[in-house]
Amino acid sequence: MQLSDFDFELPQDRIALRPAEPRDSARLLVVRPGQGLEDHRVRNLPALLRAGDILVVNETRVIPARLKGRRSREGSDIAVEATLHQRVSGASWRAFMRPGKKIRAGDRLAFSDLGATVAEKGRDGEFTLDFDCSGPELDAAIDRVGEMPLPPYIASKRKQDERDRTDYQTVYARREGSVAAPTAGLHFTPELLARLQDAGVGMARVTLHVGAGTFLPVKTEDLAQHRMHAEWGEITPETADQINAARAAGGRVICVGTTSLRLLESAAGLDGVLPAWTGETDIFITPGRPFRIADGLMTNFHLPKSTLFMLVSALSGLEVMKSAYAHAIAEGYRFYSYGDSSLLWRAG
Repeated sequence: MQLSDFDFELPQDRIALRPAEPRDSARLLVVRPGQGLEDHRVRNLPALLRAGDILVVNETRVIPARLKGRRSREGSDIAVEATLHQRVSGASWRAFMRPGKKIRAGDRLAFSDLGATVAEKGRDGEFTLDFDCSGPELDAAIDRVGEMPLPPYIASKRKQDERDRTDYQTVYARREGSVAAPTAGLHFTPELLARLQDAGVGMARVTLHVGAGTFLPVKTEDLAQHRMHAEWGEITPETADQINAARAAGGRVICVGTTSLRLLESAAGLDGVLPAWTGETDIFITPGRPFRIADGLMTNFHLPKSTLFMLVSALSGLEVMKSAYAHAIAEGYRFYSYGDSSLLWRAG
């Protein structure tokens, strides 16, 4: 398939700059391939699922991974910005940097009182940074001087503030390491989670540390030439057993977010059994790829020509999703990270 197959027109005023309040008041478009569309609210989720179903959530926690500072080199001093996206070691991170063309290996960087050296300049604006401290000390310094890495389509329209530290984090986040939020989970509240539990809907926790590569555009018309950035994930033996047991009992697996779905489908065996799994995944899901675990997906509305719109089209069908997005735009649904949500069921 071609990149242009996944294009659509999106009015700029559909891009949400703040989340709904309360979180579960966000709108929810239910997409049942072959059966049409239904308009709901996220708070209606317990009535849309059934006892025995299981939600799979990504419990990664977003770190304030955007660092602003200065680059110094032989008397030359310029402003720079680094967005960390993958940890290499206790003292090193891979990062996307601006202005990338003016930065080279050996440069010294100062982000307030946190110093670093550019160890390597890679492709596509990616750099490896060696920081002057490591481990918990580095983590504390990043938390102190960093900003939440809001997506470009929000950051370009308003300044970040302290509220984003809470808004851009799920209520069940536990394991630090993401530089982008698993945004489908932003709609959940403790009250909604309790109501789902009372309705007999299970919840399984996995971890996929989301990288900044999720915001990078696809630059090739031929999708076979596109390569995803790798992200680290883990499915514990207990979680694998929980999901397998739910499926064996007839429950449906609903992934909360494309990150959870990508992790499950990366790990799934050909027999449809989910093993415990730890490692990196660069899975790229496009129409035509079979799904072995996921029956449904709760996810926000995505960018035109993005790998995420390709993924939802693979799950529910390209024409179905184009129709669903046209409905969402016409009905005033809010798009992207702070926007409304959808519940998509697998075609076939």
